[in-house]
Amino acid sequence: MDQSRNLLLLVTANSPQCQLFIDYLHQHVACEITVLPPGSEWKPRDIQPTLILLDVDHIGEDLMQKWHARAMEDERLSLAAFNLKDEDHAIQTLSALHLQGVFYRSDSLEMICKGLQALMAGELWMSRSLMTRMISFLRRQQLNSYRPVCGLTHRELEIIGLLGSGASNGEIADRLFVSEHTVKSHLYNIFRKIDVHNRIQAVNWARHNLGVPPPPDKNHPRRPVGHTKGQD
Repeated sequence: MDQSRNLLLLVTANSPQCQLFIDYLHQHVACEITVLPPGSEWKPRDIQPTLILLDVDHIGEDLMQKWHARAMEDERLSLAAFNLKDEDHAIQTLSALHLQGVFYRSDSLEMICKGLQALMAGELWMSRSLMTRMISFLRRQQLNSYRPVCGLTHRELEIIGLLGSGASNGEIADRLFVSEHTVKSHLYNIFRKIDVHNRIQAVNWARHNLGVPPPPDKNHPRRPVGHTKGQD
């Protein structure tokens, strides 16, 4: 892959330290670099592969989930995270997001540049020990998925999985061919059964009890025009 055609989108807060980091990247990584403050709007360019580097020190979990959902919908986008504290923090983050690479606070600038070049060449960037722990984590979650979970129905498990992909109530309703009122009723029952109070808590619960939500099906049929939403 021609890295000079790639875009590195650095999602972080502006600061003198950040500017020094960017200056170093400009000197050592052969790609275009754009800095985006957290919460700002951004539109991808046509057919330009983009590596989105999320600064976990400045991005909340809800915003990270939005980037995750966006990357799952657009094959041009890939995600990586930096400023992770340690391997435990990496496992926690990887259990919520489909990341191609992770960087720790202790990583040198030289190591970060090497990792970014690998990511933009289409490779993964994480240690063997981290990958081993992540595989073990996913296997445990896969075993848990075969067990009854807090009395949740199959439809409630579908909905909580869609929550994890960042879908809104309206998007969940469209995906499942039901009304938004039905989705809200299911969410009320889900929150009650798993003893949480909001969507973020429900996604956290699902992450630890059901594993990483599957990527949304890009070929999933949408609701036909004129279809009437019914109760489910």
